[in-house]
Amino acid sequence: MLFDTHAHYDSRQFDADRDAVLSALPGQGVGLVVNPGCDLDSSRKAIEIAQRYPFVYAAVGVHPEDCGGWRDGDVDELRALAAHPKVVAIGEIGLDYYWKDNPRELQQKVFRAQLALAEELDLPAIVHDREAHGDSLAIVREFPRVRGVFHCFSGSAEMAKELVGLGWMISFTGVLTYKNARKAVEAAQAVPLERILIETDSPYMAPVPHRGERNHSGLVRHTCDRLAEIRGISPQECERITFEAGVHFFQIQE
Repeated sequence: MLFDTHAHYDSRQFDADRDAVLSALPGQGVGLVVNPGCDLDSSRKAIEIAQRYPFVYAAVGVHPEDCGGWRDGDVDELRALAAHPKVVAIGEIGLDYYWKDNPRELQQKVFRAQLALAEELDLPAIVHDREAHGDSLAIVREFPRVRGVFHCFSGSAEMAKELVGLGWMISFTGVLTYKNARKAVEAAQAVPLERILIETDSPYMAPVPHRGERNHSGLVRHTCDRLAEIRGISPQECERITFEAGVHFFQIQE
């Protein structure tokens, strides 16, 4: 079975057929899905979805693109949401310097607050890092007791090795299947396979041959197949290794 470790089924792009898409996933070989929130409202929706589908789990957090209205009391609400038994991580959190809407100082404050919460609750962190590699790595280093994953990894092979050395995981999306994905391929070659997770980031970044379409967890197989090709193993072996790595990382009791 496949484990899509990052998909946003709370997204409005699934409003018309969410149940049909999710109900079809087991028949497509998808055994587990983690749905991270991006703000308090989507975190609540992620939990609601996880409650309805036994193979779906949730993460709760405030994304750097959505941190403009951050209040210090939001940590308390996230803490309460994280107490739900189907919440397996704090996320999606991190830094995004591509979009200029939220000041870097605010993003860093919110990132640190949520890493501190992950440390307090002994939950892994799901990190979004876009054009902020240096600061993301520096802030993660401030929290040596936090384990986590850099999702949709876009850094260098050297950064991937450094994160793995800190005990972190690296996760790849359908970008790994794109022709211009040289950096992602180099990173996927550079770290132990058991430290790699696979994801869709649905509804975004569908893999080849579905690029440009709405993404869903059934398409994570293309990322798995490409990773297997890069690592010189069978798709079945890659599927097994990444599934087991995800279960262990999120501490899911199967």
